[in-house]
Amino acid sequence: MDSERERVRVVIVDDDQLVRMALRLVIDGEPDLTVVAEARDGDTALTVVDEQRPDVVLMDVRMPGRDGLSATRELLTRPAPPRVLVLTTFDSDDLVLGALRAGALGFVLKDTPPSRIVDAVRTVAAGDPALSPAATARVIAAATGPHSSEAHRPSREAARKRLSALTERELDTARAIADGLGNAEIAERLRIGVATVKAHTSSLFAKLAVENRVQIALLVRDAEE
Repeated sequence: MDSERERVRVVIVDDDQLVRMALRLVIDGEPDLTVVAEARDGDTALTVVDEQRPDVVLMDVRMPGRDGLSATRELLTRPAPPRVLVLTTFDSDDLVLGALRAGALGFVLKDTPPSRIVDAVRTVAAGDPALSPAATARVIAAATGPHSSEAHRPSREAARKRLSALTERELDTARAIADGLGNAEIAERLRIGVATVKAHTSSLFAKLAVENRVQIALLVRDAEE
């Protein structure tokens, strides 16, 4: 892509200047991506996003003042919001979970190899979730463990009502996602093709009004509690 207008526009939100600098170097080194602004906290992020209208926001979760979870919730209530990709060190599973419940499309570890970070940015820019099965399983385990918070969990009845709209095969796919399986593993378990798994997953996003695989998995877990 030759024109900046054709590039994926990214805003980086992190209170660590060195992290922002490193991410900018990685992202700006790609021909199809460009960093249009940085922010050091959630309040600044909201202002910057209003000014720059980025496609993707790389959002840290732990910051002074307004944290990444609060900022993500606010951003995603606005008309035509950007896609949010959460940055985490995995010592903040509860906040990551909250951001994903709010509609963030994925998360990446801060020590993720640069090539995977830019791939994740491209993935969420296209409207697809950037969540590895292993990472999904870890967040789900944190959410449903004995010390998990119940504050934002829907009732069992509400979750079951939403799942009742699914076909039997879609429900099987949702349960496999809740087990942390990737598309190939789901295909093997259900004895169907990977393309069919992808089709079922797309249908799950539409029918359940969710943005990512974690939200699907949480609904399944909530329904079965």
